[in-house]
Amino acid sequence: MPDKQVIKIGYLKITDHLILGVTQDKLKKNEENFKYCSLEPVLKTGWNEVADALTEGSIDGAFVLAPTAMDLFKSGVGIKLVLFSHKSGSILVINKAANINKIEDFRGKVVLIPYQLSVHNMLFHRLLAEKGLSPGTSKDKNADVFLEVVAPIMMPEAIAYDEDGEIAGFIVAEPFGSQAIAGGYGQEFCLSKDVWADHPCCVFVVRDEIIMKYPDSIHELVESFVQSGIFVEANPSAAAVIGASFLDQEVAVVEHVLTEPKDRITTGKLFPVIEDLAIIQDYMHDDMKIMKSKINLEKFIDTRFAKAAKAK
Repeated sequence: MPDKQVIKIGYLKITDHLILGVTQDKLKKNEENFKYCSLEPVLKTGWNEVADALTEGSIDGAFVLAPTAMDLFKSGVGIKLVLFSHKSGSILVINKAANINKIEDFRGKVVLIPYQLSVHNMLFHRLLAEKGLSPGTSKDKNADVFLEVVAPIMMPEAIAYDEDGEIAGFIVAEPFGSQAIAGGYGQEFCLSKDVWADHPCCVFVVRDEIIMKYPDSIHELVESFVQSGIFVEANPSAAAVIGASFLDQEVAVVEHVLTEPKDRITTGKLFPVIEDLAIIQDYMHDDMKIMKSKINLEKFIDTRFAKAAKAK
């Protein structure tokens, strides 16, 4: 029998990518066996690394921010969105030293975001816009709140050492928010689900040539990811143990993310919803002006694998 095709998938250590860790765990324990491929998760430290690896073709697919994936597609990178990786799952954390009690208190402060083309940036923009505040860089004379892009893994440390409260806080995928809160220097301001219920954020994309050459492998992966998502929701305590190892976190932190409240992050409904992606694209193009043009979402999404896996 010929060797199985190795499928390299980029990811970050965030709970948005937990279904990848659960699938990897099932394979290691021989609770699941792939017929057509072998899975090779490829850890990246930030979103630039993921985008560059997809562009260069050094990975075959990735769990990546939806707006970033759209931008890569627009720039000519041959990828397709085949599955959502979760819904909700992010948090706006405030630095206890910054004295933030309401949205208006962010004025004149720095807020950390994981990437410009992120749903986190979009959701924070919505919160500020509702109060008539404008985000921008420190060089922007018209900005009321100053945004800085920082890799998610660095965010808790950034506010931990900011005793003067110059950094108001950060908006990011879990578990980094809960990590900062558990450390005693961060405080929950709001959950992303409370800004936009059941919002998508990270998606699973695969390079076109991999889909063309190895469709059976992608079917196998998507089927497993869908089942892993169902497992996480049905068994949060067991998933937290797997997640703690996969994400280098304390079990209690991951379990908190998966259970308090139960819909802080959801993984049971991963079918790509084009209308949700359109909301992201329209807001980033029309309101934020950071997407210069729009893509044809019908051509960007390939739902056949999600359909075959009976994703909800």
